[in-house]
Amino acid sequence: MQRSEQAELVVVGGGVAGLAAALAAASETDVLVLSSGPVFSSNSFHAQGGVAAAIGADDSPSLHADDTHRAGRGICRPGAVRTLTEEAPARIADLVDLGVAFDEGLGREGGHSRRRVVHAGGAETGKAIARTLAERAHAHPRITISEGEPVVDLRVADGRCVGVVTPRRSVAARATVLATGGYAALWERTTNPPGALGQGIDLAYCAGAALADLEFVQFHPTALVDDGFLLSEALRGEGALLVDDDGSRFTDELAPRDVVTRAIAERGRARLDLRGIERERFPGLIATLERAGYDPAAEPIPVAPAAHYTVGGIVTDLDGRSTVPGLYAAGECACTGVHGANRLASNSLLECLVFGRRAGLAAVREPSLRATSGVRPRTRPEVTVTPALRHALWEDAGVIRSAEGLERLARSRALLPRLVAESALARRESRGGHFRSDFPTEDEEFAGHVVLEFDREPRLERWS
Repeated sequence: MQRSEQAELVVVGGGVAGLAAALAAASETDVLVLSSGPVFSSNSFHAQGGVAAAIGADDSPSLHADDTHRAGRGICRPGAVRTLTEEAPARIADLVDLGVAFDEGLGREGGHSRRRVVHAGGAETGKAIARTLAERAHAHPRITISEGEPVVDLRVADGRCVGVVTPRRSVAARATVLATGGYAALWERTTNPPGALGQGIDLAYCAGAALADLEFVQFHPTALVDDGFLLSEALRGEGALLVDDDGSRFTDELAPRDVVTRAIAERGRARLDLRGIERERFPGLIATLERAGYDPAAEPIPVAPAAHYTVGGIVTDLDGRSTVPGLYAAGECACTGVHGANRLASNSLLECLVFGRRAGLAAVREPSLRATSGVRPRTRPEVTVTPALRHALWEDAGVIRSAEGLERLARSRALLPRLVAESALARRESRGGHFRSDFPTEDEEFAGHVVLEFDREPRLERWS
């Protein structure tokens, strides 16, 4: 029989968003962090890009906000963008105080009008931040970390989330923060590790939480053709060029990612020319390419788009509250509306830091847990993510979609792929990370967010 325990606050996920939430909350309460794997190898460790923040002398949060809105194609939530960009400098200062050693100078990446991206170790920013936060969390007397313990269900009583269920135990808690990452590993070509399958989003939806923006999937334009290894946008920010087989440039390398991705997709192939940049600034990336048999100093590297970042997720307010009381979400599994239709480069780690912290601080304000004898059990069908399913997502909900493929995917037995298809069918236009060949232009009628809830038809909402 599964044992029952109680905790003040449960954080599900050991990446940057989860650890930021745990560290913020631990100043006031005890926190249990449940991680499906080691926190020193979370998805955040794979984040090559930097953190965007208006800390340069020629920059300001309002300029950062303007660039975020521009990349988001007119549907970014204004309040979320304002919160993200205004709090960014303070979150960078926090990391410096914690001991993160950022590189000198600021980088510029696609969609940014200023140099405002801080990096660590060239293209190992995620690793530097995640490692520092993990070390602090492990050392904190009020944080308990359980690795290798995935959450398989949420406890719900009287419409409220009152804890979690794992294979080992049932944990009652007055608040639960989901920080489980995105679902980009559902696609056949991906830059993500295999575990990024949207499990937390699935759990939240089955518990009654609203989801939004699932159709907006950011395909990174420059992943290694062989295996999807990410070649960071920081390379293009420092002058790397995209060329065709004849060596001719065909796009603006620093345009928003959806623009660059479609430019490559239209040609079917491209190469990234690293010969004109200071390659020694990116030792890890260059070493990986050389181990793969490439010589970046001699020839351009073959690249192609791959699923990289999922904009949609669990609908939350600016403090991480979902539509289910007691349930919070932060990071890539959440949807505040901050990214609109297309995430601005290097706003993702920033999102984890800003909204993870806010979720942790808000969650400790939840009322004490009452008796939970009426916890509702649920049986969720388990669907294995097979190569065939991942291929179907790539073919039917890839860089370019159409009704025919999306309707086919909407018949899938797998929950999240089906919901992605339903969202994409509901958005009969092209905007940001969602491009339909049968509706190839933006339509003001769809200038909002497609929201999904259990047993309800998709609906469009406009958020302020």
